[in-house]
Amino acid sequence: MLINKFNLSTWAVKHDYLVRYLLIIFIISGFTSFFYLGQDEDPPFTFRAMVISAEWPGATALEVAKQVTEPLETKLKTISARSKIISFSREGKATIIFQIRGDIPAEETEMIWTNVRNKIKDIHKYLPYGVMQISFNDDFGDTFGIIYALSGESYSPKLLDRFVRKIREDFLSLKDVGKVEIFGQQREKIYIEVSRRALNKYNITTEILSQQLKENNSVLFSGNIEDSKYITSLRVDSQYRSVDEIKNTRINTKNEVIKLGEVAKVFRSIPDPFNQKVKLDGNDVIAIGISMKKGGDIINLGKNVDKEVRKIKTYLPIGINLEKIQDQPNAVSETVNEFLIVFFEAVLIVLVVSLLSLGIKRSPISFDFKPGLIVAISIPLVMAITFLIMKMFGIGLHKVSLGALIISLGLLVDDAIIVVEMMFRKIEQGFGPFEAVSASYELTAKPMLTGTLITAIGFLPIGLARSEVGEYTFAIYAVTATALLVSWFVAVFFIPVFGYWLLNYVSKKQSKEVKKNSKDDYSEKIQIFRKSLKLFLSYKFFSLFLIFIICVFGFFGLKKVEKQFFPESNRPEILVDIYLPERTSSRETEKAVAKIEREVKKIANVESIVSWLGSGAPRFFLPLDIIFPNSNVAQLVITPTSRQYREKILSEIRVVINKLLPEARVRLKVLPNGPPVPYPVSFRLLSDNEKDIYAVADKIQRILTKNHNLVGVHNNWGKNSPVVKVQVDKVRARELGVTPLAISNALKVRSFGTKVGEFRDEKLLLPIELRLRKDERDQISDLRGIIVTSISGETVPIEKIVKFSVAWEPPIIWRYDNKYAMSIQGDTVGKQQSSAITKELLEEINRVKSNFPVGVDLQIGGTVEESNKGQTSIFAGLPIMFFLIFTLLVIQLSGISRSLLVAVTAPLGVSGAITALILFDRPLGFVAGLGVVALIGMIIRNSLILVDQIERERTKGLNTDDSILNATIGRFRPIMLTAGTAVLAMIPLTNSIFWGPMAVAIMGGLIIGTILTLVLVPILYSIFFNTN
Repeated sequence: MLINKFNLSTWAVKHDYLVRYLLIIFIISGFTSFFYLGQDEDPPFTFRAMVISAEWPGATALEVAKQVTEPLETKLKTISARSKIISFSREGKATIIFQIRGDIPAEETEMIWTNVRNKIKDIHKYLPYGVMQISFNDDFGDTFGIIYALSGESYSPKLLDRFVRKIREDFLSLKDVGKVEIFGQQREKIYIEVSRRALNKYNITTEILSQQLKENNSVLFSGNIEDSKYITSLRVDSQYRSVDEIKNTRINTKNEVIKLGEVAKVFRSIPDPFNQKVKLDGNDVIAIGISMKKGGDIINLGKNVDKEVRKIKTYLPIGINLEKIQDQPNAVSETVNEFLIVFFEAVLIVLVVSLLSLGIKRSPISFDFKPGLIVAISIPLVMAITFLIMKMFGIGLHKVSLGALIISLGLLVDDAIIVVEMMFRKIEQGFGPFEAVSASYELTAKPMLTGTLITAIGFLPIGLARSEVGEYTFAIYAVTATALLVSWFVAVFFIPVFGYWLLNYVSKKQSKEVKKNSKDDYSEKIQIFRKSLKLFLSYKFFSLFLIFIICVFGFFGLKKVEKQFFPESNRPEILVDIYLPERTSSRETEKAVAKIEREVKKIANVESIVSWLGSGAPRFFLPLDIIFPNSNVAQLVITPTSRQYREKILSEIRVVINKLLPEARVRLKVLPNGPPVPYPVSFRLLSDNEKDIYAVADKIQRILTKNHNLVGVHNNWGKNSPVVKVQVDKVRARELGVTPLAISNALKVRSFGTKVGEFRDEKLLLPIELRLRKDERDQISDLRGIIVTSISGETVPIEKIVKFSVAWEPPIIWRYDNKYAMSIQGDTVGKQQSSAITKELLEEINRVKSNFPVGVDLQIGGTVEESNKGQTSIFAGLPIMFFLIFTLLVIQLSGISRSLLVAVTAPLGVSGAITALILFDRPLGFVAGLGVVALIGMIIRNSLILVDQIERERTKGLNTDDSILNATIGRFRPIMLTAGTAVLAMIPLTNSIFWGPMAVAIMGGLIIGTILTLVLVPILYSIFFNTN
């Protein structure tokens, strides 16, 4: 091969001027690139979901599900890129979440969303009459990492709106700003409130008022006058210019003409009831959310926004405050700084280990800094080149890439240690520095490259995973594989030159002395191992049996180790999700939130409380699960003064929450990691008939409620709620000339009102709404006094043509993949993981599953479903990984049988990883599982180096037993050094919530796997290849 014909190391020594030049270039450009890497909290992640909304006013939830949602879902099923279709139907509105597969490239999503729009457009004409414009939201994943609260109680909504618009424009002009959205702004309306007494007095109805108001406030084209030179437009001035002008509108009654102000109260006010509201520490505010452009730097964005805010505050009047309520740049800065501390701790550990392990001599006691120094120099060089490549390919700094860099630290010195160890061994054997460089390349370059490629390929399933979690964790593969390949290049190009420079002044006499001392020291160190190895080889099959038992014990631990998807985030925020009964009014929701706010303010170390009423908070954190808007929901974001108080505050809130709101379902949670999962434990019932689900759901819900590890167990359809049915006597209505539309309009006026026009105030467009006075519209009994207008203009009391009755209906109906779907779900408490709880519950559910009606299916949801989906995408890459690894083994070892021997050692690391997780009580989460998969490459690499060395010893003419002993003892030191360095480099990561389990798994796998490899490979080689 070319790698054997051309000696890159000696070429580098001969052209050391080029090495010096490249060294300077790589160091400067690499560390410069580090400071220009984009920084963010989470890795780039494409939300492959679109939210489709359709309104059908007046229809029940069931009618919406059958007549609107189901036809839309059926049409969407024709799109081949779909992953799943989830929908929920409420009274008068359908919401569909259309998700595409994780293997669809991010750049193709826009084309798919266009296809979705076209499909819906095609079917819109077949939907029921009255279905309004269908809306699409394909920005579902926008993350508003910076949110400001604008407050000014003494200022009018109109003036606040002016400042909000100005601030929004200022923010949009900044670099890296993607979007600026406004939340909780109460846009004013013009209300016209009438009383029944006044209407009866003048014998007019709300329909007459509505018609005459519309006629007096219209923008109409009135034609133009065209002469020989010009065209002059004719414009009728018929628009309202002020509230007083509306009051003075002339209303024609049967007997006289009156002013509107005589029968109605006309005023300008914020919406009542509100749709969405934001509060900061109990006070109403307007929230301004800023999202970052893709590929931006959140730290720099934060600095630019802070600078702009200082300018904005100079023109804000006294009494208007702009306060930051969500600060992702600060959170990212703290996270990056913490990781950098861990990173430099790992660098320091690797440097110290390299210096000490390669430099300390015991016969006599001395310290030679040169071997360790050469290895130490390689660390910043490899990191610098890695940073440069990360910058070139757009890989920024975030929790995944930083963790991958730390993992890489323990692996990137392997090749350098092997090269340095071989160079010094050759020096000890009497070689000159140049000959030592040449020999080290010839003996190690090819097996090192093969081993490095195998280690990198061990991370390949992460890179090949086509799923959301695969995209989220891709940087583990990208960064680690890059660092490993760079480390090989540095080991064969730069390290030999550094070694040559340092060793060039060593004389032959000194070398011989070093050789003698080193041999004595070496013999003393490995004496115990030599005896142990001979003992194992003497009792091959018994030793093999012991190793088999150890492996089986490790794999048996898979049943004992807790399973996990992704751990909780270390962000300090606490989320309080409030779900009042469906159809609860926004006023009642506001009262419930106020109760919680008052109690939480009493708790020590609470910095702020931001309450989102009528919806959840916008996505200010990438994995946050969004709460869709509704009048009965609210979400509180409670920020402690420090992360250390989070658990204490959480427990105090949990104590008081149920007493405060016994009628509500309240969730307490912290921010998660990884792709969002609505509930950790969830079971989903599917059926084509919605009636078959109820009885089964009750049984499953009782099973979940009994489990002491679950709280807040519920089904997502909720309880049936009352509605007032208006039954029209069609015969009587026809006789009196009253249409159902007239009845509906009269009822609208009685409730939230009906829109009768628009009031144009400069840039503002305010709806004009007509409704009854508050004291005449809040009681059900008020329905009987409503007056409607007949076709002939006569007034008819509504009670003459309708009957009122109360019915109970499901307030919300969920569907999943074109079937009715009810999820029974809950949150976990205690230390037991959701996967273990789900397994226990499934065993109980299976006992009653035989009683399910025909056509009712059960699916597992929650973290188990998402974890399985992620694992499936990882496992899909395992065959390719094994194929590439085995191909490299066959090429390196020139045969299949020896390659099989090496491949057999792969499970050793897995066994050690499981054992370590059990001993340290860490869960086997998704990230830890990635570490277990990567261990396969690490262990096979060590086995390859050992078998390759045995083959080299045999080529010298030694018999098999001596070759095995010499090779194993000769490779014992470098293998243990590389494994030990990797293990020690992981220590700083063990305290990380996100990376800790993976670090523990790799440490345990390397320790146990390396020790067993040094025993198993000699035994297997002796059994199958012993020619003595």
